[in-house]
Amino acid sequence: MTHDRGATFRALHVPADPFILANAWDRGSARMLEALGAKAIATSSAAHAFTLGRPDLGQVTRDEALAHAQDLVAALTVPVQGDFENGFGTAPETCAETVRLAAEVGLAGICIEDIDLPGNTPYEYDLSVERIQAAAAAARALPHDFVLTARADGVMHQAYDLNEAIRRVQAFALAGADCVYIPVPPGFDGLARICASVDVPVNALAAGPFTKAHVADFARAGAARISLGSSLARVTHRVIHDTARAMFDQGDFSSLSKGLSATQVDPLLDR
Repeated sequence: MTHDRGATFRALHVPADPFILANAWDRGSARMLEALGAKAIATSSAAHAFTLGRPDLGQVTRDEALAHAQDLVAALTVPVQGDFENGFGTAPETCAETVRLAAEVGLAGICIEDIDLPGNTPYEYDLSVERIQAAAAAARALPHDFVLTARADGVMHQAYDLNEAIRRVQAFALAGADCVYIPVPPGFDGLARICASVDVPVNALAAGPFTKAHVADFARAGAARISLGSSLARVTHRVIHDTARAMFDQGDFSSLSKGLSATQVDPLLDR
């Protein structure tokens, strides 16, 4: 790389002035999003699993995730973050190794969550903190910048409440996480509580009820970053689903007329 993408990625994280971290699932979607204005791209574990014909949550191996991420890095000029689920293992040492491997393929950062996949049970609190501490130590030992995001996913899985999630992300920040993330908290009041509770940037997720909001709402809450997760991939699957239903159930091909033309798509890819 000719520049430090990790440092570029870090500089985008400004509390109350969030950028959109656009989650892609292949070279084509990533290049389109970059051409349309994305300042950074992230993988999506769910969207990647869908491309492999698998369901979400713990269905993709570390080697597969690394190869997929490396493919996106090679296709883009903007920084890329890896959605690396639980770090691909329980042990803190495994999380640290995942950081090192992620850096080797050119990623500007990764996120690691506190759920023991493929189930939805959170790791015990002390172990969760130890995992992030090990990952952060590995990140700081790299020869270039690397942004580690620590996720507390128990609220999303209804495994613990917001108070426990905040307790965890506060500990993750103290353990060395550069950014923290509690997916789908209870509304913008909850998001504002999260942002006020830590001294590091906070990622928010544009999913569920938060898709009805504007970027200004996230800014007022104090978020530094808005990721899409699998939301954009699921919109794409909605189009496939509805168009296929119309074709196979009713013989109706009219939805196919709504697609982008080659003159619209090709310039976004051929760069």
